[in-house]
Amino acid sequence: MKRYAIRMLGISALVVFGAVAAVGCGKKSESDSRGVMERTGAALDRAAEKTVETGETVAGKTAEAAKHAAATTKEVAGQVVEKTGEVMGTVGTATEKAGATVEKTGEEMQEK
Repeated sequence: MKRYAIRMLGISALVVFGAVAAVGCGKKSESDSRGVMERTGAALDRAAEKTVETGETVAGKTAEAAKHAAATTKEVAGQVVEKTGEVMGTVGTATEKAGATVEKTGEEMQEK
């Protein structure tokens, strides 16, 4: 996602540069052409700044999302371990009861 966003901003900057260059390529006086070059340079500078800002924003949000996902995973894993312990306790109790019932039934059968 981060690479895609940065790539799209870079492509957008190139498109802006191409459009400005195409508009500014007509024959004009030297003072007009210098103004076009200055505006083109300023546009490229702004596009580069926006690209960097967006890249930093995307990187920051990605890091935040990763931290949140890790915390959530840790919490859920803890809950799973806790529930597994509870289930194992219940299964152990049920097994003990079943064993006691089998033992009692065996004793009753021996008495007959």
